[in-house]
Amino acid sequence: MTSEYLYQRLESWLRKGIEEQRWHPGERLPSIRDLCRQHQLSKATVQHALQRLEVQGILEARPKAGYFVVLQTEAVKEPVSRSRIEAPRPVTGSDLLLDIMRRSAAFDLLPDLHAGDLPAGIVTLNRAIARALRRQRGELSQYYDEPEGDLSLRQQLAWHLSRRGWPVDIDELCVTSGCQHALFLALMATCESGDVVAVESPGFYGVLQLLEQLNLQVVEVPTSISTGMDVEALEEVLKRWKVKACVVSPAFSTPGGALMPDSAKQRLLALAERYDLALIEDDIYADTALGQVPDPLKKLDTDNRVILCSSFSKSLSRDLRLGWISGARWHARIIHLKLVTQLASSRYLQQGVAEFMRDGSFATHLRRQRTELRERRDQLMVNLRDWPGDVRVSLPQGGLCVWVELDDQVDTLSAYSQVLQQGVVITPGPLFSVSGQFKNCLRISFSHPWDERRVTALKRLPGLLV
Repeated sequence: MTSEYLYQRLESWLRKGIEEQRWHPGERLPSIRDLCRQHQLSKATVQHALQRLEVQGILEARPKAGYFVVLQTEAVKEPVSRSRIEAPRPVTGSDLLLDIMRRSAAFDLLPDLHAGDLPAGIVTLNRAIARALRRQRGELSQYYDEPEGDLSLRQQLAWHLSRRGWPVDIDELCVTSGCQHALFLALMATCESGDVVAVESPGFYGVLQLLEQLNLQVVEVPTSISTGMDVEALEEVLKRWKVKACVVSPAFSTPGGALMPDSAKQRLLALAERYDLALIEDDIYADTALGQVPDPLKKLDTDNRVILCSSFSKSLSRDLRLGWISGARWHARIIHLKLVTQLASSRYLQQGVAEFMRDGSFATHLRRQRTELRERRDQLMVNLRDWPGDVRVSLPQGGLCVWVELDDQVDTLSAYSQVLQQGVVITPGPLFSVSGQFKNCLRISFSHPWDERRVTALKRLPGLLV
């Protein structure tokens, strides 16, 4: 038996196993060592078979993790629903969102199940924070931190952002109490009561809450679930109404993980300059990239009108209320507003996170998380393929969620209470707009492991939504 025949035989066996769903998309194959032992083959022969399947797009090699079955994207139908351009209006909040947050269910169908053991990165982070607390001298507890935030954390943030192609100076950064706080500061610095703000639709419901509290009007801009805000639609909006600011998430925007192309970013910046528009960049999902981390919009900002907002809540911990903002031409005003709204940030918490970043633990955590999120996304996609009807799903390359579009007769908002009675919490599509659109849509997160109970809840969900 020739060597060529041996690797072809293994290649055929692996392909058949994938076709018969012995291994599902996102699942790791047996290790090279196990395949050598099981089939009595040399390492070179096994590697040759695996590499041939990788070239064909059937497998994906992940450093220090092994070979994984690739999700075949041609089988995924993308959502097609788009919002309408409507006149600016005040924002009226939803009590449903408060109910979801009280249940800690923004990113989990079964929040009572919890997430299991702490990830290794969080254990390391907790130790770094504990060490920082022990190092605090007694008298420091009687003083506030400077309004801009701890110097060591801002230094680490500057280095982290520079690796994404934006060489920011530490004096351009201010530490906040999360990304929501950063967005709040940005809107307060750039807008006055009654001003109009353009947002993505569907888009982040947290921004809508802020607009309501600040008595700002919203105009929703149609948004592609794969490429983000429609810049042509935004231009039409700007021609019709005076817009003061635009909140946009170029990197994996919620709810569907859209990634804005560089060409659209350039055109967006040109529109902002032409119409004297403040651009507020919500960059919170960038570090959840399943592949290369995209450059921030801020990198392309030559007119000093992009305010970048972000935090660790999506890439590290929801419980870590630390974010940052770079306020462009409004930065001095933003620092003053931070002083008014928060006074100061926790010094030891910032120093612990700075140590976590400085010793490479954050980078290690992101690499590990990238593999886990890709596996969980692919597992979710496989389960959604079994849903009945005309189901369309986004296929994000980052973020924590997919956007699911169901048959037109499905009303996820009306079904919320019925589904909740079965112990499952959904995030209905209408929460991501003020217009009442997207009733047949919902956001589903893949941030938690797909254990048996979550998979069971996911499989039951179509029947509960009818």
